[in-house]
Amino acid sequence: MSVQIPRGTQDILPGKVEYWQFVEQKAREICRAFNYKEIRTPMFEHTELFQRGVGETTDIVQKEMYTFKDRGDRSLTLRPEGTAAVGRSYVTHKMFGNPNQPTKLFYIGPMFRYERPQAGRFRQFVQFGVEALGVNDPAIDAEVLALLMNFYQSLGLKKLKLVVNSLGDTESRQAHRQALIDHFSPRIGEFCSDCQNRLHKNPLRILDCKKDRDHELMNTAPSILEYLNDYSKEYFENVQQYLTDLDIEYVVDPTLVRGLDYYNHTAFELMSEADGFGAITTLCGGGRYNGLIQEIGGPETPGIGFALSIERLLSALEAENIELPVEKGIDCYVVTLGDAAKAKSVALVNKLRKAGFVAEKDYQDKKVKGQFKSADRLEAKYVVVLGDDELAKGVANVKDMALGEQEEVKLEELVAYLENKA
Repeated sequence: MSVQIPRGTQDILPGKVEYWQFVEQKAREICRAFNYKEIRTPMFEHTELFQRGVGETTDIVQKEMYTFKDRGDRSLTLRPEGTAAVGRSYVTHKMFGNPNQPTKLFYIGPMFRYERPQAGRFRQFVQFGVEALGVNDPAIDAEVLALLMNFYQSLGLKKLKLVVNSLGDTESRQAHRQALIDHFSPRIGEFCSDCQNRLHKNPLRILDCKKDRDHELMNTAPSILEYLNDYSKEYFENVQQYLTDLDIEYVVDPTLVRGLDYYNHTAFELMSEADGFGAITTLCGGGRYNGLIQEIGGPETPGIGFALSIERLLSALEAENIELPVEKGIDCYVVTLGDAAKAKSVALVNKLRKAGFVAEKDYQDKKVKGQFKSADRLEAKYVVVLGDDELAKGVANVKDMALGEQEEVKLEELVAYLENKA
């Protein structure tokens, strides 16, 4: 019986994985410049963390989590997103006690959601996310967005659209919540069962419904911006001013609603406007979550962050025909002729590798012609030809594959020769 790969997952093979490595390295470089430190949390947590942190009424908790019982009858869940897990770690290790705040963290790792696989959407996917905890300042909101835009633009993406909104503080949200209930209640029977269940639990989530997004009441629903109190309004205005100061282009969309319960104040999404990218244009989403840490057992702690899918980022690069400068090929290939040269090549290749070169040799007893073909397929920059006669003289012939030129080089000088060519 042939064992197939699980639906909604993928193998990332050599030739493709290098692009993932490049993007992940770029993310680490950007985070280093902004002084965000990497954190690695478990791939599974107690289910309660996501029920309390992400929200009982969200699609993630209700429909998409991979939840199982361990041998101790404890309910565990493969992490569907990173923020709640980072928040739990923040509380577990009492990072709120650090004298320097905010605590600035980032993560890169797999997440798991049971949903219908489609282009750019998998059941196991990789997220790069950033969290800034411990400070309630519009400037840190702008910093997080600057990091986000810096990252995408550093990869060459241009057809981007940043959409921002404010979900307000608790007082503003309560006023807006009641307005939404009043708006939808008379005709809630025309909406899907999910929306009907959300009406009194979390009416804001109705605005995020994909089934009923074309219903006429969606277009006339009261805007959160109409219910912002003075503090929330000023906070949002300051965020916008900082974005302007940073030359970050954005659009305010009062209908923007993030799919997780913990968001408040600043919310945002980044879209791709590239032709042919697909129907789902969102590349990244995030926002402020000032109540999350208290919800999972920590002290009152403000926070803001974002998460993006590496898979969707790579799709956006492809849609804009951007070829990443991924290192291809190897530095040198050692071709041998004769038993003594073949035996010597083992130590020679190791010496080249220890000197920092990507080196390879034949392990299949191929003829010289076959070895040169292998060097071509591996896109070797140089071929080091070593025969028994050259070995007796303590030399090797080094061929520059791009120029077609060949030189005789002493074996003890080979590393220096190649270093000088690099």
